Amino acid sequence: MFKLYIFLFLANVWQIASAQTYNLVVKGGHVIDARNNIDGVMDIAVSDGKIVRVAKNIDETKATQVINAKGLYVTPGLIDAHVHVFYGPDAERAYSNGHLAVIPDLFTFRNGVTTIVDAGSSGWRNFSQFKKQVIDLSQTRVLAFINIVGEGMRGGAYEQDTKDMDGKLTGMTARRYSDHIVGIKVAHFVGSEFTPVDEAVKAGAIASSPVMIDFGGSSPPLSIEELFTRHLRPGDIFTHCFGQLRDREPIVDVDTKKVKPFVFEAQKKGIAFDVGYGSISFAFSQAIPAIKNGFYPNSISTDIHANSMNASMKDLLNVMSKMMSIGMTLQGVIQAATWNPAREIKHEELGHLSEGAIADIAILGLRNGKFGFFDYTGYKVEGAQKLECEMTIKGGKIVYDLNGLTPPATNKAGGQ
Repeated sequence: MFKLYIFLFLANVWQIASAQTYNLVVKGGHVIDARNNIDGVMDIAVSDGKIVRVAKNIDETKATQVINAKGLYVTPGLIDAHVHVFYGPDAERAYSNGHLAVIPDLFTFRNGVTTIVDAGSSGWRNFSQFKKQVIDLSQTRVLAFINIVGEGMRGGAYEQDTKDMDGKLTGMTARRYSDHIVGIKVAHFVGSEFTPVDEAVKAGAIASSPVMIDFGGSSPPLSIEELFTRHLRPGDIFTHCFGQLRDREPIVDVDTKKVKPFVFEAQKKGIAFDVGYGSISFAFSQAIPAIKNGFYPNSISTDIHANSMNASMKDLLNVMSKMMSIGMTLQGVIQAATWNPAREIKHEELGHLSEGAIADIAILGLRNGKFGFFDYTGYKVEGAQKLECEMTIKGGKIVYDLNGLTPPATNKAGGQ
């Protein structure tokens, strides 16, 4: 009798398991997942907002929705680790509750981006306002670097006030809002002192978080070798790494076209180099020789704001395509926009497609043709391939579908 009971119990368990259904299955796409070393055609099954299976030939009859991704690339949801989204009505506050910031949901999902990191638009004085006004109201996952300036990126003289650069208060605020604040930001300081950097590092130590440095603004330029060797720690981030401006020292020697040796050493030490494209913070005169020298950015980000998105930057997929046009591989740019930034911001639950992970997924097309990529100086590079977003899934829900990859009756992207 006992054996019969066990048999019936196991049969019931098998029947339940065999009848398992998935909320959706992404079928036949070329999966690229740097964390798990996946680079090939696979299916992905999703249930209850999580990835539950990654395998070949998952039974699509068990899925409520089936997404045909044949001929497309399936990646983790992209992470743009340098944006400005503290938008608001105050025209005198630039990126901090001002008109130069961008509403997150207007640019993210249509580019395969599921997570963004605001790069210092708010400071300790107004982060709570930023949270209520933007973070809490966005479908996009919005994280933040908090500015070492208490007022954030208000513009002008406000960002030069070293008395408002308080490492202790900034660090305490970052620690208080640790679910949303991932690090400390330095930006726009004009001067020959390291006070902003040192106060930011102090804040980072208090909050156990990295510092992102937008460095420069002095004549003669401050030494980036000194920055890397005496002030920054492993895990800190040097953004605008391919910038070439008069008041900043570039990473590539403009005469020899070689990456300076201490830059390689800094990257080896653990300092992350971020593209942070922006309006005038990326130049092919730096990026092309850097790639030729074998120096690749750790992360690719946009520094998107109201001006940069309408200039040469455009969006994250355009920047990724641009980096491919000068020598980075498809796999390399995807890693630099998924798993690498997830590690930089210490959110390793993101940026990969592991079973059990949050189901943030980008489905991308790679269009072949003739494309022109230019920088703010007017220098142009022709590329043969360009990434385009077909679909974005965030937390297991379709939030963007360009060409109706799912049947209209079941596709509810964009809400009512």
